[in-house]
Amino acid sequence: MDRRQFFGTIGAGMVVAACAPDLVAAPAASTSPGPLPKPAGRLKLKLGCQSGPSTDEHFAYLARYGVTNICARAPVSDGRLYSTVAELTDLKGLAERHGLSFDILDPVMLPSSHIDRERNPAIMLGESPQRDRDIEQFQQLIRNCAQAGIPCIKYNMSILGVLRTGTVQGRGGTEFGEWNAAEARPATPLTRAGVVSQDAFWERITYFLDRVVPVANEYRVRLACHPHDPGTPPEGYQGVHRVLGTIDGLKRFVGINESPYHGLNFCQGTVSENLVDPSREIFDVIRWFGNRRKIFNVHFRNIIGGRGHFREAFPDEGDVDLYRALLTYHEVGYDGMLMPDHVPEVPGHPEARDQSFAFAYGHIRGLMQAAEHALA
Repeated sequence: MDRRQFFGTIGAGMVVAACAPDLVAAPAASTSPGPLPKPAGRLKLKLGCQSGPSTDEHFAYLARYGVTNICARAPVSDGRLYSTVAELTDLKGLAERHGLSFDILDPVMLPSSHIDRERNPAIMLGESPQRDRDIEQFQQLIRNCAQAGIPCIKYNMSILGVLRTGTVQGRGGTEFGEWNAAEARPATPLTRAGVVSQDAFWERITYFLDRVVPVANEYRVRLACHPHDPGTPPEGYQGVHRVLGTIDGLKRFVGINESPYHGLNFCQGTVSENLVDPSREIFDVIRWFGNRRKIFNVHFRNIIGGRGHFREAFPDEGDVDLYRALLTYHEVGYDGMLMPDHVPEVPGHPEARDQSFAFAYGHIRGLMQAAEHALA
């Protein structure tokens, strides 16, 4: 399905969004985001990636296509939920041999998986004393990262994982994920978490943050949380109220246990999915979190559509002007990674995934070079 066909079907999803005014502010009358930002100074953004595996072959591939900084997963053995200092140090050395800087750890704990498939669910289920034991392992992971020189850990506070209602065909036989709230039918009415109200979800988030942010402060390791992908209607989905699926929810989140080491793995695609008009609204959202130094990493991806109904897209065909977005990150002083995510697949061609990533690296690098010329 091409862009024009998709917009021919998107009306129902936008009706869903319009029926949920408490989830996201309605767009202003103007549809223009205004003139391009004109920031000064040297561009400090980095081309990054979080794709695996953490091997010599894959790291050589990343370096080959211009990636300089990475988020990666270290091995974990012996039933632990945290990597040891030795495991982290070994992975850091492997990255450095390929000219890559290992900036963010992707831990085994708190992934973006659905709670019914999650092997270590206690933190998100709020089940003590097991959640306390799991949190202790996360605290140890923070200490180990500090000792190994890994400055950041990404994580999710998710029960439903990444929600999609199907796929849409793109150019050249590619497939992209689609979410249409009007057509969403969960596999079961409830997950094993049962009904999780907003208050219950915030309690679990706060319980976790109250115990890990002080350790992050002590060891100066940043904790980067991913938003909920995507937001759902106010009545919830599978009984779960996704509190990190709105901009107001993310603002509340970063205000809990306020710290320079507590912020976001800012998925621009997910944030765009939670806006009525991302082509206009995303830039002020970047400014709000960026000016407060709450953006620790950026998943630099694009979508077509908005809250309630969208599809993923190649970076050059989505609704958001990625060049404007890049300049906005620079404007707010962000100096971390821009990395592709949710690249398209081609059924029957597993090699297409690496091709899609390579296309995205080139696109981001080209935008960075254009910005460097503009700032010169």
